[in-house]
Amino acid sequence: MAEILRAEGLGKRFEKAGNVVNALSEMDLVIEAGEFLAIQGPSGSGKSTMLNLLGCLDRPTSGRLFIGGADVSRMGENELAELRAKKIGFIFQAFNLISVLSAQENVELPMMATGVPRAERASRAAVLLERVGLAGRVKHRPDELSAGEQQRVAIARALANSPSLILADEPTGNLDTGTGKEIMGILQILNREFGTTIIMVTHDDCMAKMANMRLLMKDGRIERIDSPEVVPGVLSVVKEALG
Repeated sequence: MAEILRAEGLGKRFEKAGNVVNALSEMDLVIEAGEFLAIQGPSGSGKSTMLNLLGCLDRPTSGRLFIGGADVSRMGENELAELRAKKIGFIFQAFNLISVLSAQENVELPMMATGVPRAERASRAAVLLERVGLAGRVKHRPDELSAGEQQRVAIARALANSPSLILADEPTGNLDTGTGKEIMGILQILNREFGTTIIMVTHDDCMAKMANMRLLMKDGRIERIDSPEVVPGVLSVVKEALG
């Protein structure tokens, strides 16, 4: 399989009260196309730091990061912004939707940044919203949608520019258990049927078991990587819900 991401000795240090804190220590990691990786660990283990580095939202203090074969650790800010817009989709715990825009307009935003023509933006946004089960809600604003529906909009927005990699930071953290499983089922469908590569941070063991691989972190280091027993039955339930 093609390599999507490679981290070589990736590290991040902070200074706090005159002390040096190793938030992430010399991490080596390879992610291939089509993988679904869940990252877990206690608070302060380096999960969020790791995701921020992999998503080029922060710069490492040591090591190198390659995305699609390009060494991004040495890119300038404009190059990083272009790479994030075209190759990485983000899903956040707090949804981060624009409150005055409709679901469709929220999904169109990333495409505006990459110069996609208006008609194509509208068509692609409608297809993506239908894919996540929101065909009848495209004109609704976030305050007219449930939390689960808002996260579905956020997923559609993350897919807007057909990225090679999706990074999800606690995507079910603000949802009840049932809705969280529906969102995870959508991510499973994207991964298994559309080949989308996903890296997800989660504190929830049940949600982590819906990924193909699990990375456990402790004290800024990878403790181990294993293959959880994937929870059965989720895909069929979500497919039925999506119609």
